[in-house]
Order: sequence, then structure tokens, then C-alpha cells
Amino acid sequence: MSFDDGYPEYVSVGERKRRAARKIEKLKKKNPEINPVIIKGSQLSETWWGKAWNKNLEAYADYSTRIGRGRSYVRHGAVLDLRIQPGKVIAQVLGSRSKPYSIEIDIDPVPEIQWEKLKRSCEGKLASMATLLAGKIPVEMQEALTKKGSGLFPSPKEIKFKCNCPDWASMCKHIAAVLYGIGSRLDDDPALFFILRKVHVDDLVSELVNDRTRSMLGKAKKKTERVIEDSDIAAMFGIDMEQEVQQVKKKPAQKRVAKKQPVQKKTIKKETVQNKAVEKKPAQKKTARAKAPAKKKSSP
Repeated sequence: MSFDDGYPEYVSVGERKRRAARKIEKLKKKNPEINPVIIKGSQLSETWWGKAWNKNLEAYADYSTRIGRGRSYVRHGAVLDLRIQPGKVIAQVLGSRSKPYSIEIDIDPVPEIQWEKLKRSCEGKLASMATLLAGKIPVEMQEALTKKGSGLFPSPKEIKFKCNCPDWASMCKHIAAVLYGIGSRLDDDPALFFILRKVHVDDLVSELVNDRTRSMLGKAKKKTERVIEDSDIAAMFGIDMEQEVQQVKKKPAQKRVAKKQPVQKKTIKKETVQNKAVEKKPAQKKTARAKAPAKKKSSP
């Protein structure tokens, strides 16, 4: 790296991307499991989960003035590896030197009381697990999940990070690039968000199932009440509902038997006619042989 008047040498966007691509190929030879962040389109994130993650970070003054430095880094493919674990993100970012920088980000889990409130606020608002992960979330539920201080997305005080670069800033551009990289990773797999926050996404769906069960039970109760009312009406007018049902059931049964009987009789007649024809043929041949010698004896 060369300097001119104290400033680092300018490197074009294309050259930065080529350097990152070469470094990724080199790292893959040593560790094939590395997972780089690749931004394909013009936007850093395209799904609801990725956009909500980035918007949450930019909404806090602690991050809004500093996180922007990582946008260009993540766009140029500088995040060579990013892995999301329960409550932790581990990444490697390519900077000005040839060796990547190591970043660790720790995120506190969602407090239990806060999680319970979220589950109650989301009760009955989800169609299925697939719609939740696809980001097809009702507006009311979106507001509950993204609300500052009580939502599901972390605040600055719940995020701790460190980088081994020489930058003295509390949030360097390498960390900022990783934070944007998390949003891109959520585009590929939104379920990683719940792993990161140490909560079970099934809890939200189970609340939906419980709500539907209660609704079904309520409908079943109403249906039972209607059946009882029908029986009361039948008793009032002296109608025997069971006999009516039995008569209706017997009628189609008789028609089916009447259709099957002619088919069976025709089959039996054909078989008997064929058997008789077979029996008559050998009898005729035997009679002809018996009469022939009798004529010869009477001639002398």
C-alpha cells in the first residue's frame, strides 16, 4: 500500500472486487466452508427481514453516523466470511492489508418478558410459518416486531463487537460491513434471525395454532347448539328424524341390488348353454358306431 500526502492510494471499485474475489478463492482452498457475503443487486437487502434489520440499525443515532462506512465494503465483497450462531456473529473482512481482519459481534438474547409480550401481540396474526419467514407479515405485527425498545430487533446497548484492526473508533468500517452483511444473510435464510436472538420461531406459530384451536372449538360449540335446537324442533312437531334418515339410506341400496341381479343371471345362462353343447357332441358319435356292426350280421 502506497501513500500520497498522507492518504492511501485510491483503489477503484472494480479492483476492490477483483481483490476480494481472489482472496475468497485463496481462503476456500484452506477452508471450503467459508461463506462470503455477495451483494448481487443494487440494494443491500431485498426481503422484509433484511431491510428491517438494516433499518433498525440506521434508526439509532449511535449507529446512523458511523454504520454507513461499511456499505461500500460489503458492496465490494470485502466480507469474506460470515457465520451466524446463537447470540454471536463471526466474520472476516478484507481491508487495506492482505490478511483479513477478524470480527466478533455478540448480541444479547431477547428478554423472556419481552418475548412473552411479543407472542401475545402477534397471536392470531400469522397465516403460517412459511408466510412469517417470507416476510408476509401484517402491518400491526410488523410494528410490534420492529418497535424500539420492545421489539424483536436489537438496540445498540444489546450489541457488543470487536475487530483486530488498528482503527481507534468504537465501530470501524469492518464491523459496519459485517452488520450490513447480516441483513444480506437474512435474505437467504430468515430463520437465522431467531437463532441469533436465541428465541424459537415455533413459539409464534404455536400461539397461532392455539388461537385457531380455540376458534374451532367455539365453532364446534355453536354447531352442537344448532343440532340440539333441531332435535327440539323435531320433538315439537312429532317428526322422527332417525326413521327419515334410515329410509333415505335404504332406497339407494335397493336400486343397486336390482341392477346387479340381471347381470349374474345372464352369465349363468351362457355357461350352461356352452356346457350342454359340449356334452351332446360325444354322445352322437357313440350312437353311430354302435349301429354299424348290427347291419352286417343281418345280410347272410
